[in-house]
Amino acid sequence: MSKRDIERQTSPPSESGGKEDINDIMKIEPTEEELEKTKNRILQEQAELRKQDAPIIPILSFFKKKSDYDPNMIATRPSVYDNPSTAKFFQPHPRYENLHRFDPTFRWTWGEELPLITRLDFRITLWACVAFFALDLPRGNLSQANSASFLQNLGMDTNDYNLGNTVFQISFLCAELPSQMISKTLGPDRWIPFIMCSWSIVSGCQFWLSGRTSFLICRALLGILQGGFIPDIVLYLTYFFKSTELPFRLAMFWTVRRITDIIAPLLALGVLRMDGIGGYEGWRYLFLIEGIITLSISIWSWFAMAASPTQTKAWWRPQGWFNEQEEKILVNRILRDDPSKSDMHNRQAITPKLLLKSLADYELWPIYIFGLLWEIPAGPPDQYLTLTLRELGFNTNDTNLLSIPPQFLGAICMLIMTYLSEIWDTRALFGAFTQLCMMVQLARVIYSNIYREDDRPDYRRGNRVLIGICCMNICIYLIAKMFYMWCNKKREKEWNAMTEEERVHYLETTKDEGSNRKDIRFKH
Repeated sequence: MSKRDIERQTSPPSESGGKEDINDIMKIEPTEEELEKTKNRILQEQAELRKQDAPIIPILSFFKKKSDYDPNMIATRPSVYDNPSTAKFFQPHPRYENLHRFDPTFRWTWGEELPLITRLDFRITLWACVAFFALDLPRGNLSQANSASFLQNLGMDTNDYNLGNTVFQISFLCAELPSQMISKTLGPDRWIPFIMCSWSIVSGCQFWLSGRTSFLICRALLGILQGGFIPDIVLYLTYFFKSTELPFRLAMFWTVRRITDIIAPLLALGVLRMDGIGGYEGWRYLFLIEGIITLSISIWSWFAMAASPTQTKAWWRPQGWFNEQEEKILVNRILRDDPSKSDMHNRQAITPKLLLKSLADYELWPIYIFGLLWEIPAGPPDQYLTLTLRELGFNTNDTNLLSIPPQFLGAICMLIMTYLSEIWDTRALFGAFTQLCMMVQLARVIYSNIYREDDRPDYRRGNRVLIGICCMNICIYLIAKMFYMWCNKKREKEWNAMTEEERVHYLETTKDEGSNRKDIRFKH
Protein backbone atom coordinates (compact mmCIF):
# COMPACT_ATOMS: atom_id res chain seq x y z
CA MET A 1 0.00 0.00 0.00
CA SER A 2 1.38 3.43 -0.98
CA LYS A 3 2.03 6.29 1.39
CA ARG A 4 -0.68 8.18 -0.44
CA ASP A 5 -3.30 5.53 0.34
CA ILE A 6 -2.21 5.35 3.98
CA GLU A 7 -2.57 9.12 4.35
CA ARG A 8 -6.03 9.04 2.85
CA GLN A 9 -7.17 6.19 5.07
CA THR A 10 -6.02 8.10 8.14
CA SER A 11 -7.72 11.35 7.06
CA PRO A 12 -10.68 12.67 9.10
CA PRO A 13 -14.03 11.07 8.26
CA SER A 14 -16.23 12.64 5.62
CA GLU A 15 -18.95 15.05 6.76
CA SER A 16 -21.46 13.41 4.44
CA GLY A 17 -22.90 11.19 7.14
CA GLY A 18 -23.99 7.78 5.83
CA LYS A 19 -22.70 8.41 2.33
CA GLU A 20 -19.93 6.29 0.89
CA ASP A 21 -16.52 7.34 2.24
CA ILE A 22 -14.86 9.76 -0.16
CA ASN A 23 -11.40 8.25 0.24
CA ASP A 24 -12.58 4.77 -0.74
CA ILE A 25 -14.28 6.17 -3.81
CA MET A 26 -11.20 8.12 -4.83
CA LYS A 27 -9.27 4.86 -5.14
CA ILE A 28 -11.50 3.72 -8.02
CA GLU A 29 -9.64 4.11 -11.30
CA PRO A 30 -11.81 6.19 -13.69
CA THR A 31 -12.02 5.50 -17.40
CA GLU A 32 -10.90 8.15 -19.87
CA GLU A 33 -14.51 8.74 -20.94
CA GLU A 34 -15.71 9.18 -17.35
CA LEU A 35 -12.85 11.53 -16.63
CA GLU A 36 -13.65 13.72 -19.64
CA LYS A 37 -17.36 13.88 -18.84
CA THR A 38 -16.90 14.73 -15.21
CA LYS A 39 -14.17 17.30 -15.67
CA ASN A 40 -16.49 19.37 -17.84
CA ARG A 41 -18.86 19.74 -14.91
CA ILE A 42 -16.27 21.51 -12.79
CA LEU A 43 -16.53 24.75 -14.75
CA GLN A 44 -20.15 25.38 -13.82
CA GLU A 45 -19.61 24.37 -10.21
CA GLN A 46 -16.58 26.61 -9.83
CA ALA A 47 -18.45 29.51 -11.45
CA GLU A 48 -21.19 29.19 -8.85
CA LEU A 49 -18.60 28.91 -6.10
CA ARG A 50 -16.95 32.19 -7.02
CA LYS A 51 -20.23 34.06 -6.64
CA GLN A 52 -19.97 33.54 -2.89
CA ASP A 53 -18.27 36.43 -1.11
CA ALA A 54 -15.51 35.74 1.38
CA PRO A 55 -14.28 38.12 4.10
CA ILE A 56 -12.06 40.86 2.75
CA ILE A 57 -8.45 40.73 3.85
CA PRO A 58 -6.73 44.02 4.78
CA ILE A 59 -4.92 44.51 1.46
CA LEU A 60 -8.28 44.62 -0.38
CA SER A 61 -10.12 46.86 2.10
CA PHE A 62 -9.38 49.87 -0.14
CA PHE A 63 -11.41 48.26 -2.92
CA LYS A 64 -14.29 46.70 -1.03
CA LYS A 65 -16.08 47.49 2.17
CA LYS A 66 -14.79 45.18 4.83
CA SER A 67 -17.67 43.12 6.18
CA ASP A 68 -17.97 41.64 9.64
CA TYR A 69 -17.24 37.95 9.87
CA ASP A 70 -16.76 35.30 12.49
CA PRO A 71 -13.11 34.18 12.59
CA ASN A 72 -14.33 30.79 13.83
CA MET A 73 -16.56 30.32 10.77
CA ILE A 74 -15.53 27.49 8.44
CA ALA A 75 -13.60 28.92 5.49
CA THR A 76 -13.57 25.72 3.44
CA ARG A 77 -15.42 26.53 0.22
CA PRO A 78 -17.67 24.02 -1.59
CA SER A 79 -15.90 22.19 -4.38
CA VAL A 80 -15.93 19.09 -6.53
CA TYR A 81 -14.20 17.19 -3.71
CA ASP A 82 -17.38 17.34 -1.60
CA ASN A 83 -19.23 15.12 -4.06
CA PRO A 84 -18.13 11.46 -3.81
CA SER A 85 -19.26 10.79 -7.37
CA THR A 86 -16.92 13.43 -8.81
CA ALA A 87 -14.05 13.61 -6.32
CA LYS A 88 -12.45 10.45 -7.71
CA PHE A 89 -11.85 12.13 -11.06
CA PHE A 90 -9.69 14.92 -9.63
CA GLN A 91 -6.90 13.14 -7.84
CA PRO A 92 -3.64 15.12 -8.03
CA HIS A 93 -0.82 14.07 -10.30
CA PRO A 94 1.32 11.37 -8.61
CA ARG A 95 4.29 13.77 -8.65
CA TYR A 96 2.32 16.85 -7.58
CA GLU A 97 4.64 18.66 -5.20
CA ASN A 98 1.94 19.31 -2.56
CA LEU A 99 0.39 15.84 -2.65
CA HIS A 100 1.38 15.01 0.94
CA ARG A 101 -0.75 17.93 2.20
CA PHE A 102 -3.78 17.24 0.01
CA ASP A 103 -6.81 16.18 2.05
CA PRO A 104 -10.34 16.68 0.60
CA THR A 105 -11.92 16.26 4.05
CA PHE A 106 -9.74 18.91 5.70
CA ARG A 107 -11.53 21.93 7.22
CA TRP A 108 -10.26 25.29 8.52
CA THR A 109 -11.59 28.68 9.63
CA TRP A 110 -11.33 32.24 8.33
CA GLY A 111 -9.33 33.11 11.41
CA GLU A 112 -6.70 30.65 10.19
CA GLU A 113 -6.79 31.47 6.47
CA LEU A 114 -6.78 35.27 6.32
CA PRO A 115 -3.54 35.80 8.30
CA LEU A 116 -1.88 33.30 5.95
CA ILE A 117 -2.96 35.30 2.89
CA THR A 118 -1.53 38.44 4.45
CA ARG A 119 1.77 36.62 5.01
CA LEU A 120 1.73 35.48 1.38
CA ASP A 121 1.33 39.07 0.28
CA PHE A 122 4.39 40.13 2.25
CA ARG A 123 6.49 37.22 1.01
CA ILE A 124 5.18 36.63 -2.53
CA THR A 125 3.30 39.71 -3.79
CA LEU A 126 5.83 42.16 -2.39
CA TRP A 127 8.69 40.20 -3.92
CA ALA A 128 6.88 40.08 -7.29
CA CYS A 129 6.50 43.87 -7.26
CA VAL A 130 10.19 44.42 -6.44
CA ALA A 131 11.18 41.92 -9.15
CA PHE A 132 9.03 43.79 -11.68
CA PHE A 133 10.88 46.96 -10.70
CA ALA A 134 14.10 45.13 -11.59
CA LEU A 135 12.59 44.30 -15.00
CA ASP A 136 11.31 47.74 -15.86
CA LEU A 137 14.26 49.81 -14.66
CA PRO A 138 16.73 48.58 -17.34
CA ARG A 139 13.93 48.13 -19.88
CA GLY A 140 13.03 51.81 -19.86
CA ASN A 141 16.30 53.59 -19.05
CA LEU A 142 16.87 54.50 -22.69
CA SER A 143 14.37 57.29 -22.19
CA GLN A 144 16.50 58.89 -19.47
CA ALA A 145 19.68 58.28 -21.49
CA ASN A 146 18.14 60.18 -24.40
CA SER A 147 17.79 63.24 -22.19
CA ALA A 148 21.61 63.25 -21.91
CA SER A 149 22.45 63.22 -25.67
CA PHE A 150 22.77 59.41 -25.80
CA LEU A 151 22.04 59.15 -29.55
CA GLN A 152 24.37 61.98 -30.50
CA ASN A 153 27.25 60.55 -28.45
CA LEU A 154 26.98 57.21 -30.29
CA GLY A 155 26.46 58.79 -33.72
CA MET A 156 22.87 57.54 -34.08
CA ASP A 157 19.55 59.14 -35.02
CA THR A 158 15.84 58.55 -34.36
CA ASN A 159 15.62 55.77 -36.93
CA ASP A 160 18.44 53.90 -35.17
CA TYR A 161 16.57 54.40 -31.91
CA ASN A 162 13.43 52.97 -33.53
CA LEU A 163 15.38 49.99 -34.81
CA GLY A 164 16.83 49.33 -31.36
CA ASN A 165 13.37 49.36 -29.80
CA THR A 166 12.03 47.11 -32.56
CA VAL A 167 14.87 44.62 -32.09
CA PHE A 168 14.22 44.60 -28.35
CA GLN A 169 10.48 44.02 -28.72
CA ILE A 170 10.84 41.28 -31.34
CA SER A 171 13.46 39.53 -29.20
CA PHE A 172 11.19 39.95 -26.17
CA LEU A 173 8.26 38.46 -28.08
CA CYS A 174 10.20 35.54 -29.55
CA ALA A 175 11.63 34.62 -26.15
CA GLU A 176 8.29 34.47 -24.32
CA LEU A 177 7.17 30.96 -25.22
CA PRO A 178 10.60 29.28 -24.99
CA SER A 179 11.20 30.97 -21.65
CA GLN A 180 7.84 29.79 -20.34
CA MET A 181 8.58 26.24 -21.49
CA ILE A 182 11.92 26.29 -19.67
CA SER A 183 10.36 27.85 -16.57
CA LYS A 184 7.68 25.15 -16.40
CA THR A 185 10.37 22.48 -16.72
CA LEU A 186 12.91 23.86 -14.24
CA GLY A 187 10.47 25.73 -12.00
CA PRO A 188 9.93 29.52 -11.79
CA ASP A 189 11.88 29.65 -8.52
CA ARG A 190 15.01 28.59 -10.42
CA TRP A 191 14.51 30.16 -13.83
CA ILE A 192 13.33 33.65 -12.81
CA PRO A 193 16.38 34.53 -10.65
CA PHE A 194 18.66 33.20 -13.39
CA ILE A 195 17.25 35.40 -16.15
CA MET A 196 17.11 38.36 -13.75
CA CYS A 197 20.83 38.05 -13.02
CA SER A 198 21.56 37.63 -16.73
CA TRP A 199 19.72 40.73 -17.92
CA SER A 200 21.17 42.78 -15.04
CA ILE A 201 24.69 41.95 -16.23
CA VAL A 202 23.82 42.82 -19.85
CA SER A 203 22.20 46.07 -18.71
CA GLY A 204 25.27 47.09 -16.75
CA CYS A 205 27.53 46.23 -19.69
CA GLN A 206 25.84 48.97 -21.73
CA PHE A 207 28.34 51.23 -19.98
CA TRP A 208 30.77 50.16 -22.72
CA LEU A 209 28.51 50.83 -25.73
CA SER A 210 30.56 52.05 -28.67
CA GLY A 211 28.05 52.53 -31.49
CA ARG A 212 25.06 51.24 -33.41
CA THR A 213 26.15 47.58 -33.56
CA SER A 214 26.84 47.17 -29.84
CA PHE A 215 23.61 49.04 -29.08
CA LEU A 216 21.53 46.63 -31.19
CA ILE A 217 23.27 43.56 -29.74
CA CYS A 218 22.56 44.68 -26.17
CA ARG A 219 18.90 45.43 -26.99
CA ALA A 220 18.50 41.97 -28.52
CA LEU A 221 20.09 40.25 -25.50
CA LEU A 222 17.91 42.22 -23.08
CA GLY A 223 14.78 41.27 -25.02
CA ILE A 224 15.69 37.57 -25.07
CA LEU A 225 16.45 37.47 -21.35
CA GLN A 226 13.45 39.54 -20.22
CA GLY A 227 10.87 38.00 -22.57
CA GLY A 228 9.47 35.27 -20.34
CA PHE A 229 9.57 37.15 -17.04
CA ILE A 230 5.98 38.45 -16.90
CA PRO A 231 4.16 35.17 -17.75
CA ASP A 232 6.58 33.30 -15.47
CA ILE A 233 5.68 35.61 -12.58
CA VAL A 234 1.95 35.12 -13.23
CA LEU A 235 2.47 31.34 -13.23
CA TYR A 236 4.36 31.61 -9.95
CA LEU A 237 1.56 33.64 -8.33
CA THR A 238 -1.00 30.96 -9.25
CA TYR A 239 0.91 28.48 -7.07
CA PHE A 240 -0.04 30.51 -3.99
CA PHE A 241 -3.22 32.46 -4.77
CA LYS A 242 -6.75 31.56 -5.87
CA SER A 243 -8.13 32.88 -9.16
CA THR A 244 -10.34 35.39 -7.33
CA GLU A 245 -7.32 36.77 -5.48
CA LEU A 246 -5.18 37.42 -8.56
CA PRO A 247 -6.78 40.53 -10.19
CA PHE A 248 -5.83 42.97 -7.45
CA ARG A 249 -2.34 41.53 -7.12
CA LEU A 250 -1.83 41.80 -10.86
CA ALA A 251 -2.98 45.42 -10.66
CA MET A 252 -0.34 46.07 -7.99
CA PHE A 253 2.15 44.28 -10.19
CA TRP A 254 1.46 46.57 -13.15
CA THR A 255 1.26 49.70 -11.01
CA VAL A 256 4.93 49.09 -10.18
CA ARG A 257 5.67 49.81 -13.84
CA ARG A 258 4.37 53.34 -13.41
CA ILE A 259 6.13 53.72 -10.07
CA THR A 260 9.37 52.65 -11.74
CA ASP A 261 8.83 55.29 -14.41
CA ILE A 262 8.54 57.84 -11.59
CA ILE A 263 11.61 56.65 -9.69
CA ALA A 264 13.80 56.25 -12.79
CA PRO A 265 13.84 59.97 -13.76
CA LEU A 266 14.57 60.96 -10.17
CA LEU A 267 17.44 58.47 -10.07
CA ALA A 268 18.67 59.69 -13.45
CA LEU A 269 18.54 63.27 -12.20
CA GLY A 270 21.35 62.47 -9.78
CA VAL A 271 23.32 59.92 -11.80
CA LEU A 272 23.49 62.03 -14.96
CA ARG A 273 25.31 64.70 -12.95
CA MET A 274 28.30 62.32 -13.05
CA ASP A 275 28.82 63.36 -16.66
CA GLY A 276 32.52 63.82 -17.34
CA ILE A 277 33.82 61.79 -14.38
CA GLY A 278 36.66 59.62 -15.65
CA GLY A 279 36.03 60.98 -19.12
CA TYR A 280 32.72 59.11 -19.48
CA GLU A 281 29.25 60.43 -20.30
CA GLY A 282 26.60 60.47 -17.58
CA TRP A 283 24.33 58.01 -19.40
CA ARG A 284 27.05 55.35 -19.17
CA TYR A 285 27.02 55.60 -15.38
CA LEU A 286 23.22 55.41 -15.53
CA PHE A 287 23.34 52.01 -17.26
CA LEU A 288 26.06 50.74 -14.91
CA ILE A 289 24.46 51.84 -11.64
CA GLU A 290 20.98 50.65 -12.59
CA GLY A 291 22.50 47.32 -13.67
CA ILE A 292 24.09 46.96 -10.22
CA ILE A 293 20.76 47.79 -8.53
CA THR A 294 18.86 45.16 -10.52
CA LEU A 295 21.64 42.61 -10.00
CA SER A 296 21.29 43.09 -6.23
CA ILE A 297 17.55 42.43 -6.48
CA SER A 298 18.24 39.39 -8.66
CA ILE A 299 20.64 37.84 -6.15
CA TRP A 300 18.12 38.47 -3.37
CA SER A 301 15.48 36.68 -5.47
CA TRP A 302 17.47 33.43 -5.34
CA PHE A 303 16.91 33.42 -1.57
CA ALA A 304 13.44 35.02 -1.50
CA MET A 305 11.59 32.56 -3.75
CA ALA A 306 10.10 29.24 -2.66
CA ALA A 307 9.07 26.48 -5.07
CA SER A 308 5.58 25.96 -3.59
CA PRO A 309 3.63 26.37 -0.33
CA THR A 310 5.10 23.09 0.95
CA GLN A 311 8.65 23.66 -0.33
CA THR A 312 9.74 26.71 1.64
CA LYS A 313 12.57 25.13 3.64
CA ALA A 314 16.18 25.73 2.60
CA TRP A 315 19.57 25.84 4.26
CA TRP A 316 19.17 29.58 4.84
CA ARG A 317 15.64 29.14 6.30
CA PRO A 318 15.61 25.68 7.94
CA GLN A 319 12.22 26.27 9.58
CA GLY A 320 10.47 27.24 6.36
CA TRP A 321 7.57 29.68 6.20
CA PHE A 322 4.69 27.51 7.38
CA ASN A 323 3.92 24.64 9.73
CA GLU A 324 2.02 21.51 8.66
CA GLN A 325 -1.43 22.92 9.49
CA GLU A 326 -0.75 26.09 7.51
CA GLU A 327 0.58 24.13 4.54
CA LYS A 328 -2.59 22.04 4.45
CA ILE A 329 -4.72 25.19 4.44
CA LEU A 330 -2.73 26.75 1.60
CA VAL A 331 -2.73 23.62 -0.54
CA ASN A 332 -6.35 22.61 -0.10
CA ARG A 333 -7.79 26.10 -0.55
CA ILE A 334 -5.96 26.36 -3.90
CA LEU A 335 -7.16 22.95 -5.12
CA ARG A 336 -10.74 23.50 -3.96
CA ASP A 337 -10.73 26.68 -6.02
CA ASP A 338 -9.16 25.05 -9.10
CA PRO A 339 -8.48 21.28 -9.07
CA SER A 340 -6.67 21.54 -12.41
CA LYS A 341 -3.68 23.09 -10.64
CA SER A 342 -2.73 19.61 -9.48
CA ASP A 343 -2.82 18.12 -12.99
CA MET A 344 0.89 18.90 -13.35
CA HIS A 345 3.77 19.35 -10.95
CA ASN A 346 6.01 22.40 -10.77
CA ARG A 347 8.87 20.75 -12.62
CA GLN A 348 6.82 19.43 -15.56
CA ALA A 349 7.01 20.79 -19.10
CA ILE A 350 3.97 21.91 -21.09
CA THR A 351 3.34 20.67 -24.63
CA PRO A 352 2.96 22.69 -27.87
CA LYS A 353 -0.40 20.96 -28.41
CA LEU A 354 -1.93 22.78 -25.44
CA LEU A 355 -0.67 26.13 -26.72
CA LEU A 356 -2.10 25.57 -30.20
CA LYS A 357 -5.41 24.48 -28.71
CA SER A 358 -5.71 27.78 -26.84
CA LEU A 359 -4.92 29.82 -29.94
CA ALA A 360 -7.58 27.94 -31.93
CA ASP A 361 -10.39 29.29 -29.72
CA TYR A 362 -11.76 31.96 -32.08
CA GLU A 363 -14.08 33.47 -29.48
CA LEU A 364 -11.01 34.82 -27.68
CA TRP A 365 -9.57 36.43 -30.80
CA PRO A 366 -11.21 39.85 -30.10
CA ILE A 367 -9.27 39.93 -26.83
CA TYR A 368 -6.05 39.24 -28.71
CA ILE A 369 -6.86 42.14 -31.03
CA PHE A 370 -7.36 44.39 -27.98
CA GLY A 371 -3.96 43.31 -26.73
CA LEU A 372 -2.41 44.20 -30.08
CA LEU A 373 -3.95 47.65 -30.50
CA TRP A 374 -4.81 49.18 -27.12
CA GLU A 375 -1.29 50.34 -26.21
CA ILE A 376 -0.28 51.75 -29.60
CA PRO A 377 -1.78 55.28 -29.20
CA ALA A 378 -0.02 55.86 -25.86
CA GLY A 379 3.28 54.19 -26.77
CA PRO A 380 5.09 56.67 -29.06
CA PRO A 381 4.36 59.80 -26.95
CA ASP A 382 5.66 57.95 -23.90
CA GLN A 383 8.68 56.47 -25.68
CA TYR A 384 9.70 59.73 -27.35
CA LEU A 385 8.76 62.15 -24.57
CA THR A 386 12.32 62.88 -23.48
CA LEU A 387 13.53 63.30 -27.07
CA THR A 388 10.68 65.71 -27.81
CA LEU A 389 11.28 67.75 -24.66
CA ARG A 390 14.99 68.12 -25.44
CA GLU A 391 14.18 69.32 -28.96
CA LEU A 392 11.75 71.85 -27.47
CA GLY A 393 14.66 73.36 -25.54
CA PHE A 394 14.39 71.79 -22.07
CA ASN A 395 17.62 70.82 -20.33
CA THR A 396 18.42 67.34 -18.97
CA ASN A 397 17.08 67.97 -15.45
CA ASP A 398 13.81 69.56 -16.58
CA THR A 399 13.27 66.82 -19.16
CA ASN A 400 13.51 64.07 -16.55
CA LEU A 401 11.27 65.91 -14.09
CA LEU A 402 8.61 66.58 -16.75
CA SER A 403 8.45 62.85 -17.56
CA ILE A 404 7.14 62.06 -14.06
CA PRO A 405 3.54 63.48 -14.10
CA PRO A 406 2.25 61.17 -16.90
CA GLN A 407 3.53 58.11 -15.03
CA PHE A 408 2.00 59.25 -11.74
CA LEU A 409 -1.38 59.80 -13.38
CA GLY A 410 -1.05 56.43 -15.13
CA ALA A 411 -0.54 54.66 -11.79
CA ILE A 412 -3.59 56.39 -10.30
CA CYS A 413 -5.72 55.47 -13.32
CA MET A 414 -4.64 51.84 -13.11
CA LEU A 415 -5.73 51.59 -9.46
CA ILE A 416 -9.03 53.30 -10.27
CA MET A 417 -9.70 50.84 -13.09
CA THR A 418 -9.00 47.94 -10.73
CA TYR A 419 -11.40 49.46 -8.23
CA LEU A 420 -14.09 49.70 -10.90
CA SER A 421 -13.47 46.11 -11.99
CA GLU A 422 -14.12 44.99 -8.41
CA ILE A 423 -17.23 47.16 -8.04
CA TRP A 424 -18.72 46.14 -11.40
CA ASP A 425 -17.46 42.55 -11.22
CA THR A 426 -15.85 42.63 -14.67
CA ARG A 427 -12.72 40.51 -14.36
CA ALA A 428 -12.64 38.77 -17.74
CA LEU A 429 -9.73 40.82 -19.05
CA PHE A 430 -7.70 40.01 -15.96
CA GLY A 431 -8.42 36.33 -16.48
CA ALA A 432 -7.10 36.62 -20.04
CA PHE A 433 -3.98 38.44 -18.82
CA THR A 434 -1.43 35.78 -19.67
CA GLN A 435 -2.85 35.41 -23.19
CA LEU A 436 -2.65 39.17 -23.82
CA CYS A 437 1.07 39.49 -23.07
CA MET A 438 2.36 38.41 -26.47
CA MET A 439 -0.03 40.65 -28.40
CA VAL A 440 0.99 43.59 -26.22
CA GLN A 441 4.60 43.05 -27.26
CA LEU A 442 3.49 43.08 -30.92
CA ALA A 443 1.89 46.46 -30.24
CA ARG A 444 5.27 47.72 -29.02
CA VAL A 445 6.88 46.53 -32.24
CA ILE A 446 4.35 48.57 -34.22
CA TYR A 447 4.48 51.78 -32.24
CA SER A 448 8.28 51.78 -32.12
CA ASN A 449 8.20 52.70 -35.82
CA ILE A 450 5.47 55.34 -35.96
CA TYR A 451 7.65 58.36 -35.13
CA ARG A 452 10.29 58.67 -37.85
CA GLU A 453 13.40 60.82 -38.33
CA ASP A 454 11.89 62.74 -41.27
CA ASP A 455 8.82 63.63 -39.16
CA ARG A 456 10.67 65.33 -36.29
CA PRO A 457 10.39 67.41 -34.19
CA ASP A 458 6.58 67.79 -34.17
CA TYR A 459 5.81 64.29 -35.50
CA ARG A 460 2.63 65.53 -37.14
CA ARG A 461 2.31 62.54 -39.46
CA GLY A 462 2.91 60.13 -36.59
CA ASN A 463 0.29 61.85 -34.43
CA ARG A 464 -2.27 61.64 -37.24
CA VAL A 465 -1.60 57.89 -37.41
CA LEU A 466 -2.14 57.61 -33.64
CA ILE A 467 -5.43 59.52 -33.82
CA GLY A 468 -6.58 57.17 -36.58
CA ILE A 469 -5.68 54.13 -34.47
CA CYS A 470 -7.62 55.60 -31.52
CA CYS A 471 -10.72 55.93 -33.70
CA MET A 472 -10.23 52.40 -35.01
CA ASN A 473 -9.89 51.06 -31.46
CA ILE A 474 -13.20 52.65 -30.45
CA CYS A 475 -14.93 50.91 -33.36
CA ILE A 476 -13.27 47.58 -32.52
CA TYR A 477 -14.42 47.78 -28.90
CA LEU A 478 -18.01 48.44 -30.00
CA ILE A 479 -17.92 45.60 -32.54
CA ALA A 480 -16.46 43.22 -29.97
CA LYS A 481 -19.13 44.17 -27.45
CA MET A 482 -21.88 43.44 -29.98
CA PHE A 483 -20.17 40.16 -30.87
CA TYR A 484 -20.12 38.97 -27.26
CA MET A 485 -23.70 40.16 -26.71
CA TRP A 486 -24.73 38.09 -29.74
CA CYS A 487 -22.83 35.05 -28.43
CA ASN A 488 -24.49 35.32 -25.02
CA LYS A 489 -27.96 35.79 -26.51
CA LYS A 490 -27.51 32.80 -28.81
CA ARG A 491 -26.31 30.57 -25.97
CA GLU A 492 -29.03 31.78 -23.62
CA LYS A 493 -31.66 30.87 -26.21
CA GLU A 494 -30.20 27.40 -26.70
CA TRP A 495 -29.85 26.85 -22.95
CA ASN A 496 -33.40 27.96 -22.15
CA ALA A 497 -34.76 25.65 -24.84
CA MET A 498 -33.36 22.64 -22.95
CA THR A 499 -35.25 20.78 -20.27
CA GLU A 500 -33.59 20.22 -16.89
CA GLU A 501 -32.77 16.64 -17.89
CA GLU A 502 -31.22 17.83 -21.16
CA ARG A 503 -29.06 20.35 -19.31
CA VAL A 504 -27.77 17.69 -16.92
CA HIS A 505 -27.09 15.38 -19.87
CA TYR A 506 -25.20 18.17 -21.65
CA LEU A 507 -23.03 18.91 -18.62
CA GLU A 508 -22.17 15.23 -18.22
CA THR A 509 -21.49 14.39 -21.88
CA THR A 510 -20.41 17.57 -23.67
CA LYS A 511 -17.00 17.73 -25.30
CA ASP A 512 -17.17 21.53 -25.45
CA GLU A 513 -14.37 23.12 -23.47
CA GLY A 514 -13.59 26.53 -22.02
CA SER A 515 -15.37 29.44 -23.68
CA ASN A 516 -17.16 27.12 -26.14
CA ARG A 517 -19.49 25.66 -23.50
CA LYS A 518 -23.17 26.58 -23.69
CA ASP A 519 -23.32 27.34 -19.95
CA ILE A 520 -20.53 29.94 -20.17
CA ARG A 521 -21.35 33.64 -20.67
CA PHE A 522 -18.93 36.37 -21.71
CA LYS A 523 -18.50 39.56 -19.69
CA HIS A 524 -18.35 42.61 -21.90
